Amino acid sequence: MNVKVTVHRVTAASAAAVLTATALMSPATAVAAVNSADAFVPVDDGTKIQIHVTAQCSGGACTFNTAANLVVGGNPVPLPPNTWARENITLRSSDRLVYQDVSYSAPTGAPPINRGSWNGPVNSRQLKSQNSALVSVTFNGGGTFEEFMVDGTSLPLDVSTGRPRTQSNFIACADIQVTYPGVNLTTPTACATTNF
Repeated sequence: MNVKVTVHRVTAASAAAVLTATALMSPATAVAAVNSADAFVPVDDGTKIQIHVTAQCSGGACTFNTAANLVVGGNPVPLPPNTWARENITLRSSDRLVYQDVSYSAPTGAPPINRGSWNGPVNSRQLKSQNSALVSVTFNGGGTFEEFMVDGTSLPLDVSTGRPRTQSNFIACADIQVTYPGVNLTTPTACATTNF
């Protein structure tokens, strides 16, 4: 079985567009650092399951988003309507003195939460430790891209003072187990690392 993990750095033109849009929406926002990563697991010769994660830090906060889908013939397609899946998102820093104060929306567009919830076919919970947060999301259903997207915000805080700790990096990692008739596979972990 071939497993592929790729990391994508944002091109200068793309970064400029993101920074310009961010600056227009929030003039006080500092320069943003963005990174993304993908991981794939093959289903058959022409189909792969993909997990995508993006991390961005700016102005004292970091944002993350994840998306899962199939890739057929090089093109993304939604997971089938009868899919059950569990995604794990780990948010941390390589600095063990950073607490991640996380809120998230599962699926994307749902009201932000910081503990867990049941949003129709999406059930989620968050587990926190001193220097990381785990968001576990269970999806029941499928058929659209939006159903398998999660986004959120993390405020990296100094464990001892509770003040923002923006000199440390931010790491967002995700993997997903996908089950539908004839398939029960888990992707490798995709991690996006960025700084302020």
